[in-house]
Amino acid sequence: MSNGAQALMKTLVDAGIEVCFSNPGTSEMHFVAALDSEPRMRAVLALFEGVATGAADGYARMAGKPAATLLHLGCGLGNGLANLHNARKGKVPIVNIVGDHATYHTRLDAQLQSDIETVARNVSPGFVRTSSSTAQLCQDATDAITAARGLPGQVATLILPADVSWGEGAEPCPPPAQPAPQAADAAVVQAIAEVLRSGKKAALLLGGHALREPALLAAARIAAHSGVQLLAEVFPTRMERGAGLPYVERIAYLAEMAGVQLAGIEHLVLVDAKAPVSFFAYPGKKSELVPDTCTVHTLSTPAQDAAASLQQLATALGATQTAPALQAAQRPGCPRGKLTAPKVCKAVGHLLPDNAILIDEAITSGLMLSTMTAGAPRHDLITLTGGAIGQGLPNAVGAAIACPGRPVIALIGDGTAMYTFQALWTMAREKLHVVSVVFNNASYSVLNVELERVGADEVGPKAQSQLDLSEPTLNFALLAQGMGVHAVRTDTAEGFAKALEYALAEPGPHLIEALVPESLSGAKRKVLPWLLRSMPHLPQPVARALKRKIAP
Repeated sequence: MSNGAQALMKTLVDAGIEVCFSNPGTSEMHFVAALDSEPRMRAVLALFEGVATGAADGYARMAGKPAATLLHLGCGLGNGLANLHNARKGKVPIVNIVGDHATYHTRLDAQLQSDIETVARNVSPGFVRTSSSTAQLCQDATDAITAARGLPGQVATLILPADVSWGEGAEPCPPPAQPAPQAADAAVVQAIAEVLRSGKKAALLLGGHALREPALLAAARIAAHSGVQLLAEVFPTRMERGAGLPYVERIAYLAEMAGVQLAGIEHLVLVDAKAPVSFFAYPGKKSELVPDTCTVHTLSTPAQDAAASLQQLATALGATQTAPALQAAQRPGCPRGKLTAPKVCKAVGHLLPDNAILIDEAITSGLMLSTMTAGAPRHDLITLTGGAIGQGLPNAVGAAIACPGRPVIALIGDGTAMYTFQALWTMAREKLHVVSVVFNNASYSVLNVELERVGADEVGPKAQSQLDLSEPTLNFALLAQGMGVHAVRTDTAEGFAKALEYALAEPGPHLIEALVPESLSGAKRKVLPWLLRSMPHLPQPVARALKRKIAP
């Protein structure tokens, strides 16, 4: 027999949960003490709860299994909500442990008392439970693990009252069974095969696990055999890319561009994805991006096996022996001259090492990243699944811990960096090989885009000041050095390439502050002309269609 926290710890590690990202407080001290009772559990301290939750998200995306978090009461959970939201949208498994007051203390409504369950349901709608007794704690934990690892994955929140944690008499529970996903129903496969045989313009929209190698190769065989287009959801949870894999075009963030990509498609087949919608509502514009003349079909849901479903569809079409079109190995040259955001992306494509993990939260500054890295060596891409900024740096922490032999490069905007910059301290403490690239353009540049797109008129200096970060201008290199991270600041392409080459070669965390001009220099500039100037790599049909949209 042991106290609740010690039994809980053994239950977690026996089930394969071997990392806990924590920002604890008084109510969690018995859990903290129990960490020393279990050598298989790695404890990683974060200085802000949003770093802990984002790190657990990045870890699970790359490890393929959940980590645990440890948060302090409702306020700590509140601080971690944004990155739990991103994990929920990405269907990422996390066992989210939130400490609470002792059960008999809650009636006193002490200063930190709050309704934790109500807060947790925003990001953990499928499983929220407050453990009511030490005897029941380990079964509650097992149920949370089962829910987190379910199909699809989810954030499962277990609320741990202090007296349940310190109580005696707990028994660890054996690990729960791992569910096995099933392929799509045979009738669904046959019906979609008939649609693809019709000769009408069709596309497969891939998301979730459909963006991993086995599913990508099956989808590419179908595309080569039947002439269907391959598209990916706008913000993938994890996407395998690079030379030797099929190239898949992501749906654009901007609805104007997504509309061009989807124009003319008569059948859209969803594979572990949802039908695309615009990120926000805009005056006079549709929120649903699928053309009215397009029929949407679902091959497999997130609860099904995307790779097996695509393989069955390839079999039904007679495409299993068709050679898939694969991305050729190619790199851009090394950029030169004054540093710009596209040149940063070009340098990343020029130097990206094999088997890297690339985390993109660069917002407007990363528009060229996809093109510049398409033919780079094989790598994984992690993106901002839920749109709540502050995900990238914490994701990098978790990804580096999940995959210690792989280099991690995180591309981050200056505005989003300030949300969870404390992640650098954890990188230094854990000696993680992460290269953080911060685009410093002294602006919330994406909001300049959105200011125009929502139809706001008469934008004056007070409004523009809310999107400006130049007074005072942030110095990320000095901030990083203050947290023990090697950092440099550069405004030339040559300086950036030299800094990136050094950072990739030297173990430990590095930060490169890229001083770049603002992508959109004022709200008066029209969005679509700016896109055409900023994205010269656009396919000609897309560029022509966008030009027609903005023609006078």
